[in-house]
Amino acid sequence: MDSIVLFLQILIALGIFNVWLVRSGKATSWRGGEAKNMKEEFAVYGLPGWFVGFIGFFKLFFAASLIAGIWFPVLTQPAAIGMAILMLGAVSMHFRVKDPPIKSLPAFTMLVLSVLVVVL
Repeated sequence: MDSIVLFLQILIALGIFNVWLVRSGKATSWRGGEAKNMKEEFAVYGLPGWFVGFIGFFKLFFAASLIAGIWFPVLTQPAAIGMAILMLGAVSMHFRVKDPPIKSLPAFTMLVLSVLVVVL
C-alpha cells in the first residue's frame, strides 16, 4: 500500500508542477470557457487576478509538500487534504461556468487521487 501512496504523491505533484509551471501560459482543451491561459481561465470563473497567484502558491506548496512527504511522511496527509480541497474548488468552478463535464476531468482526477492518498 505504501508504494501506491508514494506513486500517487509523485503523480499528483508532477501533474501540478506541469500545469502551473510549464503550461500555465498555454492553451489547453481543459481550460474553463474559452480561456487560452491560466489568467484568462480565472477571469472566466469571475475570480480576481490576484487569485491566480494565491491558488498557484497553494497548489505548488501542496505539490512540493507531497514530494517532501516521501522523506517526511507527516506532511503527506495535510498536503493531500489541501490539494483535495483546491481540486474540489476547481471542479466546482467548471460547473459554475457550465463547462462540459469533460473539461473538469483533470481536476476531478486529481481530486480522486488526493482523496486516495488521504484514505490509504
